[in-house]
Amino acid sequence: MFRKTLKQLKYLLILVIVLVCFPRSILPHQTSVVEEDDLENYVKLNENELRLIEYKDSEEALKLKLIQLEIINNSRKKFKADPVKLDILASRVANKMCREAAENNFVGHWNTAGEKPYHRYAFAGGYDHVSENAFGEWSSDNYDTTASNISSMMKAGHGTFMAEKAPNDGHKKTIIDKSHNFVGIGFYLSGKQFRYYEEFIDRYLEFENIPVEVKVDEPCSLTVKTNGENYLYFLIIYREKYPQAMMPAQIRKKGSYEDYTNEVYNKMFAWDMVSYRNGSTYKIPLSFSKEGIYYLHFYSDKKEIPKPATLNTKGKTPVSGIVIKVNK
Repeated sequence: MFRKTLKQLKYLLILVIVLVCFPRSILPHQTSVVEEDDLENYVKLNENELRLIEYKDSEEALKLKLIQLEIINNSRKKFKADPVKLDILASRVANKMCREAAENNFVGHWNTAGEKPYHRYAFAGGYDHVSENAFGEWSSDNYDTTASNISSMMKAGHGTFMAEKAPNDGHKKTIIDKSHNFVGIGFYLSGKQFRYYEEFIDRYLEFENIPVEVKVDEPCSLTVKTNGENYLYFLIIYREKYPQAMMPAQIRKKGSYEDYTNEVYNKMFAWDMVSYRNGSTYKIPLSFSKEGIYYLHFYSDKKEIPKPATLNTKGKTPVSGIVIKVNK
C-alpha cells in the first residue's frame, strides 16, 4: 500500500515537472483570463469616453465585461458569426438601464421615461443601429456581490438567451446575428435585484453634423461617410410622438419592442442619394414638417444604383440609429 502510494506520487511529480517546463503556448487556454493588452486598450477607451460619465465602469467591472465578451463571442462562433468588440458608450447605456430597472423592480425594453433602446442610445450620443437583450433576476435574500458571483450571474443570464428554442428565440437570434460588430454589456447587482443587458451594435458608417434637435421646416443636413467599399442603398425615416412616462407595472406587461414605428415620414432611394455623394461622403439634405421624433434607418450595399430599380431591404440590417427631435 505504501509502495503503491510512493509510485503514484512519483508519477504525479513527473507530471508536474512536465507541465511546468512545457511552453505556455501548448497548455490549454484559460478563457476566464483577460489579456493585459485588451484590458489596457479598453481602460484607455473608458477614460477617453466622456458621455454618461456617471455610469463609467471601474477597471474591475471592465475585466468582468471582457470575460463576458469572450462568452458572447464563443456563442457567436458556434453559429459562424464573427466576434464583436466591447463598446464603451453602449455599455454605459446598458449600465444606466440596468440600474433603473433594478431600482424600480422591472425588466423590459422601455425605461420609466417611455424610451425604447434606440431612443436611449441615441440620446446618449450614439448613432449606430442597436438591438437589445434584457435579463433580470431577484431573490428574497441579499445577493453575494463578489466579482466571481457577478460574473457567474452574467454568464447565466446570457445562457438563458442561448437556450431559447424557435420560434421563441428572439434573444438568441440577436446574439448570433452576423451583422453585429460591437456590443455594450451592462449589469447592476444590489440587494435583492440583479439586471443584465446586452446592446448589440451595427457600426458601418461615420456621421458628422448630426442635427440632434431642429425646428419644423428648418432645413438641415447630415454628412454620411462610407468605408469606400459600400454605397448608400436606402433611407427610411420613421416619425413618432415624444415618449410618455411609464410606470414600472406598465413596463413589466410589455414584451419585445419594434425597431420602427407605423408612421413612415419619408423614403430616399439609392438613385436619389447619388447626387449627394462626393467620393465616399454623402451630404443628405433634411427637413421635417411636423413635430415629433424622427428615427433614421440607412441601408448600404456594395453596388451603387444610379437609376430607378427594384429595391429590397429584406435580409439587410439598418446601419444607423439616428434620432432627431423636431419642435415648433
